[in-house]
Amino acid sequence: MLKRTLYSGAGLLAIALAFLAVNILSGLLFTQSRLDLTEQKLYSLSEGTQRILKELKTPLELEFFFSDELARELPAVRLYAQRVQELLNSYARMAPQYIRLKVTDPKPFSGEEDRASELGLQGAPLQQGGDSLYFGLSGRVKAEEGAQALSEAIPFFQQSREELLEYEISRLIQNLANPERPVLGLLSTLSMDGGFDMRTQQPTGPWMLLEEIRQRFRIQALPPQIEQIPAEVSVLMLVHPKALPESTLYAIDQFVLRGGKLLAFVDPYSEADDDMGLPGLPGLESENPSHASSMPALFKAWGLRLIPEQVVADPSHALSVAVDEQSRPVRHPAWLSMPAQTLNQQDVISTELENLTLATAGALEPLAGASTRFTPLLQSSNAALLLDAQRFVGLENPKGLLRGLQHAEGKTYTLAARLQGPAQSAFPNGIEGHKDGLTSASAINLIVMADTDVLTDRLWVQVQDFFGQSVPHPWADNASWVINALDNLSGSDALISVRSRGRYSRPFTRVQALQRTAEAQLLEQEERLQQRLTETERQLAELQNNEPGHALEMSPEQQRTLQQFLHEKLAIRKELRDVRYQLNADIDALGTRLRLVNILLMPLLLTLGVLVWLWQRRRKSAALKYAR
Repeated sequence: MLKRTLYSGAGLLAIALAFLAVNILSGLLFTQSRLDLTEQKLYSLSEGTQRILKELKTPLELEFFFSDELARELPAVRLYAQRVQELLNSYARMAPQYIRLKVTDPKPFSGEEDRASELGLQGAPLQQGGDSLYFGLSGRVKAEEGAQALSEAIPFFQQSREELLEYEISRLIQNLANPERPVLGLLSTLSMDGGFDMRTQQPTGPWMLLEEIRQRFRIQALPPQIEQIPAEVSVLMLVHPKALPESTLYAIDQFVLRGGKLLAFVDPYSEADDDMGLPGLPGLESENPSHASSMPALFKAWGLRLIPEQVVADPSHALSVAVDEQSRPVRHPAWLSMPAQTLNQQDVISTELENLTLATAGALEPLAGASTRFTPLLQSSNAALLLDAQRFVGLENPKGLLRGLQHAEGKTYTLAARLQGPAQSAFPNGIEGHKDGLTSASAINLIVMADTDVLTDRLWVQVQDFFGQSVPHPWADNASWVINALDNLSGSDALISVRSRGRYSRPFTRVQALQRTAEAQLLEQEERLQQRLTETERQLAELQNNEPGHALEMSPEQQRTLQQFLHEKLAIRKELRDVRYQLNADIDALGTRLRLVNILLMPLLLTLGVLVWLWQRRRKSAALKYAR
C-alpha cells in the first residue's frame, strides 16, 4: 500500500514538495554552514587568520560597500561579492566581541557614496558618464573623543586577485590592530625606486615589490656607504651588494651578530643591473662594471659560499621566451619557473607556494666544518648544470644554451637557503676606527637567495591601470616568497599561511610535460633543417664561384642540388608537422580520457556505491528477519 502511494501522482508531488521545503529551510537555517572539501581548504579561514583574530584586543568596525542594485546585470561580480561577504561573515562570527560588520549599498548621489569615497574606496564607472560601482572594504578603529580614528581600506576587490582575498582582509585587520609596523632597512645597488632603463631608453617606475612590502613594513632606505645599521631596523634586506666598502660590510656583520635578521639577494649575473653603476663606490664606475654581487668574507664567516661566475641552467624548469615576433618561443635554460616540488615545503615561508620565477641565478653551498645550519629553501632539478656567467653577456637567442645540457651529473643546486646557529665575526680584530665590536654570536638568522632578478616586475607580475591606479596581477609567487621571508624574520608569521592559500585554478602538469617533450623534438628538427640549409647554400656558392660569368644561370648540377634541398626541406617540414600532430593527438587523447572519467566513470562509481549500500542494507534486513 505504501509503495503504491509513493509511486502515485500524489506521492510524487508530496516528495517534490518535501524536497523543496527541505531546501528552503536549509537555506534559512544554515546560511553560514559549509563543508569545505577543496584540497587546500580555500573556503575555510586559515590558521594564520585564526591566530590574528584570537590576538585581537581592540574592537574594529568593518564596513563592506557593494553597489548591489547597480550589479544586477553583472552575475560574475555578484557571485564574487557573495563570496567576499560570506568570508567577512566568517571573520565576524569567529571574533564577535572584536569585529562588527556592516554591509552598505552606496546608491548613486547618496551620502553613503560620498562616505565610501572619503574612506578611500574606488568607484568603477559602469559606462561613460554613468554611475559608479563600489565594491570594497573599509576598516576603522574607534578613537577617543577628539582624536582621529585610525582607518584603512581595500579600494576595490579585484576578481583576478581572488587567491589573495583572505590575505588582503587579514592584513587590513592586522594593520588596524597593530598600527606600528616594523622597520625594514633596504640597502640596494639597483634602481628599485625607479630610474632610466638603458635598454629601452625609457624611464622606469618603482618596482611593484616595494609597494607590496610597504603594506607590511616601514621601509628605510640605507646608502651603500653606511657605517652602522640604525637600531630601529628589525630586518635588513640587501639587494645586489656589489663592491660594498669595508665599513658597510662591517656594519652588516655587527648587525647580524647582535641579533638582527637579514634577507640577502646576491647574483652571479644580475640582468637587472643597468650597467651604469653607482657614483662614489669603487668598482662601480668602470667602463665594464661587473654584473655579479657577493660578500665572500661575510659568507665565509656565516658558513656558505656563492659559487663565483657560475649560473644554474636547468632544462627541466626552463621558461619559454619570445626571441622576436617572427620566431616561436624558445626555452631559456637559465630563466627558471620553479614549481612547488623545488621549494622546501617544510619551511614556513614556502609552504603551499606554487612557483617562483628566476633569471640567471647562482648556486649556494655550505662550507665544510661550518657551525651554522644550512637549510636549502629552493633547489634545482638533478638535470641542472653550471654555465659560465660570461655566456649571458649580450645573449640574444638562448637556443644555443640547450646544447650540451644532456650531460648533467645528476646533481641538484641550492638557489636559496636559510642559515641559523652560532657564528664568528668576519672581522675578529675589527676595522680601523671600530675595534670594540662583537666577535661572535650564539645564534644568527638569515636567508640568502642567489638571484636579484626574482624581484623585478617582469618575472612575477603584470601591472594594469585601473582608473588611475596601478593594480598588480601576479602570475608567480615571487612577492609572496619575499614577504613571507620578511614576515618570518621579523617575528610575525601569522599572515604567511594566509597569503599562501594557493590558486583557484590548477595547472595541467601532464599537458605541460607533453608540450616540453614535443618542444625538445622540434628543436632538434629545426637544428637539423638549419644545418642542411647551411650546407646546401655552401654547395651552391661553390658551384657559382667555379663558373665565373654565369652566376645568374643555373647549371644542371645546381638545379639538381636545389631540387634535393627542396625535397629535404619538404621532408623535414613533414616531420615537424608529424611532431606537432602527435603532440596535439596526445593532448586530445588525454582530454578524451578525462572526459570519460568525468562523464562515465565517476557517475558509474557513485551508482555502484549506492547499489552496494542498498544490497548490504537488504541483506542486513533479511538476516534480521530470518533471525526473528
